[in-house]
Amino acid sequence: MTFDPVSFVERAVPVDSTEDVGEMRDLLVGTLADAGVDATVDGAGNTLASRGSGDTHVVLNTHIDTVPPHVPFERDDDTVRGRGSCDAKGPLAALLSAFLAVDPGEAGRVTLAVTPDEETLSTGAAALDLDPDYCVVGEPTGLDVCNAAKGRFQGTVTLSGENAHAAEPAEGTNAVAALEGVLRALDTFDGRDDAPPVHDALGAATLTPTVVSGGTATNQIPAASELVVDRRSVPPETAEGFRSSLEAHLREGVPDDVGVDFSLTDRESPFLEAFSTPADDPLVTALADAAGGDVRPFTAATEASYFAADAPTVVFGPGVLADDEGAVAHAEREYVRVGEVRAAADAVAATLRELLG
Repeated sequence: MTFDPVSFVERAVPVDSTEDVGEMRDLLVGTLADAGVDATVDGAGNTLASRGSGDTHVVLNTHIDTVPPHVPFERDDDTVRGRGSCDAKGPLAALLSAFLAVDPGEAGRVTLAVTPDEETLSTGAAALDLDPDYCVVGEPTGLDVCNAAKGRFQGTVTLSGENAHAAEPAEGTNAVAALEGVLRALDTFDGRDDAPPVHDALGAATLTPTVVSGGTATNQIPAASELVVDRRSVPPETAEGFRSSLEAHLREGVPDDVGVDFSLTDRESPFLEAFSTPADDPLVTALADAAGGDVRPFTAATEASYFAADAPTVVFGPGVLADDEGAVAHAEREYVRVGEVRAAADAVAATLRELLG
């Protein structure tokens, strides 16, 4: 069977996988079966297939879920339009094409691992235990090789004070007024002595207040307030390291009579942490040479962080997150160029041959 990645994109994009990935997963499993490859679906909903029996293990990962609303498929000359065309059914087609094109035999092993819920909680990726030597994560990068990305943490600052009548403010402890000290502390958090250093590729971490609430009555000193913060991290900061450091820093900036707690948002899966693969790693250089693109950071959080803890990892694929006109991925105008899909497939196949000898 000769696999055509563009034909696969044309079949995949019309499938609505915004709420339920079942039909899209059936298409993927059926396509692999038609090519003579057995695929399994594990308890977390991941679609898994492997080829080869050697020691060097390369994982090709992407996802089949898409963000709502579904955008209908259109083919316009060299462009496929519709939801998922670049995020990430175009990248999936490229990885699938390379997976089927390269039979590693005894030289190595290639695993295709396609997850069901990257756009939400990444419980599929969190359940994987693949022990790769290298990993390529399919996302729209415009054929650039993205060897690093910031992580994303989220948490809530909770301040506790004491109610009193607003006519007698000195008799209470105002938890809303105490937010002033919290906001100042957020501004100085990354200037402390033990702050993560500015990363060579990713730059500085950021910390942004996003949602605030507090108080229950207009004539009452508020006894509680909450502030949600968004953290875009850089290596080597971890979620727990960030939580403990920020709580201690906030305590220094808030009056002693105000209680301070900072808790990370509950998730079914670990937060997507920052990762960085050296630019001279064999995976990076092989894929960059084959694709002809730049080596740069990826600007969005991805499931790459789950693999990068164990092996050199890059994010790569056809399509772009945004172009000169604005947003592409997650937008009504989502599209992918068919030439990029074919080029990405060829580049990944060449990289597999290089890594597997």
